[in-house]
Amino acid sequence: MTRDPQSSTTASASHPPTQPLVSLKNVNKHFGELHVLKDINLEVARGEVVVVIGPSGSGKSTLCRAINRLETIDNGEIRIDGKELPAEGKALAKLRADVGMVFQSFNLFAHKSILENVTLGPVKVKGMKPTAAKELAMSLLKRVGVDNQAQKLPAQLSGGQQQRVAIARALAMQPKVMLFDEPTSALDPEMINEVLDAMVSLAKEGMTMIVVTHEMGFARKAADRVIFMADGQIVEQATPEEFFTNPKSDRAKDFLGKILAH
Repeated sequence: MTRDPQSSTTASASHPPTQPLVSLKNVNKHFGELHVLKDINLEVARGEVVVVIGPSGSGKSTLCRAINRLETIDNGEIRIDGKELPAEGKALAKLRADVGMVFQSFNLFAHKSILENVTLGPVKVKGMKPTAAKELAMSLLKRVGVDNQAQKLPAQLSGGQQQRVAIARALAMQPKVMLFDEPTSALDPEMINEVLDAMVSLAKEGMTMIVVTHEMGFARKAADRVIFMADGQIVEQATPEEFFTNPKSDRAKDFLGKILAH
């Protein structure tokens, strides 16, 4: 992945200003005594790619998981497309269908084929006819470059291929926004780029994305905005070019100094 800051055209530029697709207001979260999210305020526009970076333990993954209520928050408000996150039940399941999630681990069903893994959600949750779901699944597997693996079981694929299947599976629910929580951290170095390339393509197609990652090259190449977190707070946010060439806070300068020195 190239490291030169490449300006990425954002799909949101073609939309008139409307309500944000994702909105967090004064969001707080504790794990016992530990205050992991401190008064988080964040808005993500439709078609925007936001990359969240920061040191370990800064609250990045908790933020990502709170957006589809995998983590409950103590107080504050989270809205997706204007609707407040439901507490539980069918309304939450419906909202989660609008929020695709790709984890560090691929979480594929080991005993089901790649094709079955991708068609399961659309058929069971969205009531799609199996033939339509299969057609959609094959087009998505092709989009991420693993359509030739459709009949195999997950264990027969490399880690990079499995993560691309996980991306296709999330896309099969036709979500409004995609969340990525350190999607390359469990991969061998040679497999990282194939997953990042699939994500860059999604970004260019205008998918709204919130990506927690330590891949600075991806942040430079695909992000519209970089969010830097430390100690449970959003310390600063800027375009990739601004952030990487002229970070404002001492925390960000220190972080970049350590990361970019390697």
